[in-house]
Amino acid sequence: MEVLICDTYDDLSKAAFKVMKKVIDEKPAAVLGLATGSSPVGLYQEMVKDHKENGTSYKDVKTYNLDEYVGLDRNDPQSYWTFMNENLFSGIDIDPANTHVPYGDTAEDAKAYDDEVKGVDIQLLGIGNNGHIGFNEPGTPFDARTHIVELTESTREANKRFFDNDITKVPTHAISQGIGTVMDADSILLIANGAGKADAVKAMIEGEVTEECPASILQKHPKVTVILDKEAASKLTK
Repeated sequence: MEVLICDTYDDLSKAAFKVMKKVIDEKPAAVLGLATGSSPVGLYQEMVKDHKENGTSYKDVKTYNLDEYVGLDRNDPQSYWTFMNENLFSGIDIDPANTHVPYGDTAEDAKAYDDEVKGVDIQLLGIGNNGHIGFNEPGTPFDARTHIVELTESTREANKRFFDNDITKVPTHAISQGIGTVMDADSILLIANGAGKADAVKAMIEGEVTEECPASILQKHPKVTVILDKEAASKLTK
């Protein structure tokens, strides 16, 4: 596990972009695993800027997103489908047919998506305040595949800022790639910023590998890059 600590969120986003750009330069038909949330927005802005200024092409790239809320229409302003289109896909030359965001509310929907996610060259991750990756909450088995998840109160509380600060508007379930699915990726890039992530980051990097901190399994992956700002790294001791 390579850990990079940056002074600012802007520096973090630029460092993450370098990792992502290297994959695309080496393999123009790369398969990217993508994530939503506030952490990757800066990275996506760097990707759009590079495409517009330097002509980096995504026409042969395929993408598979980690997760999506259950019960939100794809065109809902808070759906992850909308998020990806607004923050990345609309700004680059990717073929919409090559972009994939899970959708559905049944085990069959989850398995169908899991069967699609193959050959991911790099999987982008954030980390939740409780150590979750994707929507794999504490206690999720490490070998889990894509599944329907009941969201914890802490995760819904953390996400209510996107829903008018009204937790009753936050969906109670999501469809999420499982930890086993995530670990199939050739390489993993995890980014985290802010003091609120410091405990989870410490548990992920310096704690024991336990399902109580889902991200701790990344210690077992052969190729992981973790990029943090100073606040997210503030509790690391090594």
